[in-house]
Amino acid sequence: MENSFNHCNLPPWVIASRHFNDNPHHLEIQGVRAANRFFFEKLESVSSPEERAAIFNDYMSVKFQLHQWQNQVTPTARKSLKNSYLRFLRGWMMDSNSVEGAVLKGWVESRMGLAPTFHNVRIGGIHDEEYLRYAMDRTKGSARTSAINSQLDLLYEYCQYELAKRYPDRKHLTLYRGTFERSEHDALEVLSKREELVRLNNLNSLTTDEERAWEFGYIVWEVRVPLAKIFFFSELLPNSILKGEGECLVIGGEYRVKRLMCTV
Repeated sequence: MENSFNHCNLPPWVIASRHFNDNPHHLEIQGVRAANRFFFEKLESVSSPEERAAIFNDYMSVKFQLHQWQNQVTPTARKSLKNSYLRFLRGWMMDSNSVEGAVLKGWVESRMGLAPTFHNVRIGGIHDEEYLRYAMDRTKGSARTSAINSQLDLLYEYCQYELAKRYPDRKHLTLYRGTFERSEHDALEVLSKREELVRLNNLNSLTTDEERAWEFGYIVWEVRVPLAKIFFFSELLPNSILKGEGECLVIGGEYRVKRLMCTV
């Protein structure tokens, strides 16, 4: 389910397609690298991922005045700055169907042009009542924080920078998705006995650890994910409480998936 516009260098229908996932190209949120060019130039002089993460945290704190939340006059203003991008990542990892999850799905919809297909329930289209409920959650969550989409823009671009540093010769990572509910995804085509083409939600949790994936469902898929579609991975910010489980937040679309057999 795609919108007709986005804030990216490629149109939504391309980003969502199986062809993009098979042969990915660089994705870029319009204007973010240019507006923060001195930050990315600074990263080039630092060899340690931990140091780069510290620079990122400091830069976010200063750019969005996140460290100033205690100095604000009103409770609303204090909460708006205190509820940074980290709060939304934590909220997603506790429950992807939460208000925080709706905000992250809303970012993908706004920037990539891919609308969610699931938020607590299946969403058939942008005119459905289920979509309206998701939109209300997204609005409620966005109102809690200052410039959250701009914060997430920079988080995505920093994630892409780090992935390019860590995997300079790769375009894909093999990740795993465990689920109890096949109905969360649209089955588009059966490719073989264990392989099919599915449409994933606009944002999804996958893991680098196959064994970990089995903890999240009796159906586990092996998925070849373009680096360009990884919005966040848990090792991106090594000193944060978000580290662990090899979790990756992956932008959706049409994916070829391979169902794994349980060996236990």
